[in-house]
Amino acid sequence: MKRLAVVVFNLGGPDQLSSVRPFLFNLFNDRAIINLPGFIRTPLAKFISWRRAPIAQAIYQNIGGKSPLLEETEAQAACLSKKIKHLADEVQVFISMRYWHPLSESTALSVKSFNADKIILLPLYPQFSSTTTGSSLKDWKLAANAVGLKKPTFGVCCYPCEENYIKGLTSLVKTAFKSAEEQVGDRTAVRILFSAHGLPKKIIKNGDPYQWQIEKTAMAVVNSLKKTLVRKSFDWAVCYQSRVGPLEWIEPSLEFELSRAGKDKVGVVVVPIAFVSEHSETLVELDIEYREKADIFNIPAYIRVPALSIEENFMNGLAKIIETSVKSTDEVYCQAEQHKCPPQHSCCPLERI
Repeated sequence: MKRLAVVVFNLGGPDQLSSVRPFLFNLFNDRAIINLPGFIRTPLAKFISWRRAPIAQAIYQNIGGKSPLLEETEAQAACLSKKIKHLADEVQVFISMRYWHPLSESTALSVKSFNADKIILLPLYPQFSSTTTGSSLKDWKLAANAVGLKKPTFGVCCYPCEENYIKGLTSLVKTAFKSAEEQVGDRTAVRILFSAHGLPKKIIKNGDPYQWQIEKTAMAVVNSLKKTLVRKSFDWAVCYQSRVGPLEWIEPSLEFELSRAGKDKVGVVVVPIAFVSEHSETLVELDIEYREKADIFNIPAYIRVPALSIEENFMNGLAKIIETSVKSTDEVYCQAEQHKCPPQHSCCPLERI
C-alpha cells in the first residue's frame, strides 16, 4: 500500500475563552445530544450556550483559559504515527474534532489532498456511544461526501476490552492504589471508583451500549488487578460524572460514591475510565471539584489516576487495532465482538460507514 490515512476522532475543546460559547453551541446543536428537529434544536442550542458560557469559561480559566485536548490528541497522533509507519509507504495520522477545530470538513479536505489508498477512522472513545463515536462517524461521512472524498474507508467502533488498553489502565491504577495504601495505612481500606462521563437514562433505554461497555471495561481491569495487586480482595464501583440539565442520568453518581466512601471511612482511587486524554472533566472536575467534595466527606485519601494519554500499552493497543483494520475486509472493526452487545442494545455500532 502506498498511502494510509488514519483519522483519530475526539471531542474537541475551546482554544481560548472566546471560543467557549461557539464550542458549546456546536455541542448542543448536535442531534445526538439534543434529539429535536433543527428548527427547535438550533435556537435552544443558542440559548443553552449563551447561558452556560460564563460557567464554562470559569472552568477553563482553571486550566489556562483553554482546553488541552488538541495538544493531547496531537501527542497521541504523533506517537501512533511512529508505531504504524510500517503499514504503508506513507502513513499520516489526521485529527478530527467533533465540536471545535479541526472540524471534520477541514480534516476531510486534508485527507483528500493526501490521496490515501485506504482510510481508517479511529475514535479515541474506547466505549461506543451514539453521542460520541456514533456522532463523530456520522459527521465524518457527511463531511467526506461534501468534499468529494471517495476512498476505501474502514471504521473502528469500539474497543472496551482490548488487551493493551486494559493493560495500560491496570498499570496506572496499580500505581495509584499503592499510593493510596501508603496514605491510609494498613488498617484502612481503599476503594476503586471507575468514573465515566454520564448519559441521560433515556439514551441508554433507546439502545445505547455505552453503560454496558463501561461495566465490561471496569470488570476487565478488576480481573487484571486481582492478578497483580498484593491485596487480592478490594472494593470497587462504577459511577458517573458530569451531569447537566434536568433529565434523569445513569447512576450512581461519583458524588454519591464519594459520600458513601466518606461514611465507610475508606480511601478512594478515582479512575477516569472513559477518558483517554486529559481535559476539563479530569483536570477540573476530578482534580478540583470532586477533590474538594472528598475533603468535605472526610475521605482519608483521594488519588486520581491520570488519563492514558500516550501510555505505552495503550498506544500499542491502538496500533494493533489499526493494523487489524488494515488487513481486514470488514467495513467496521468491532473489538466488542468478543463481548457482543446484548440484544437490547439496538444502537450496536456494527453499521456501514
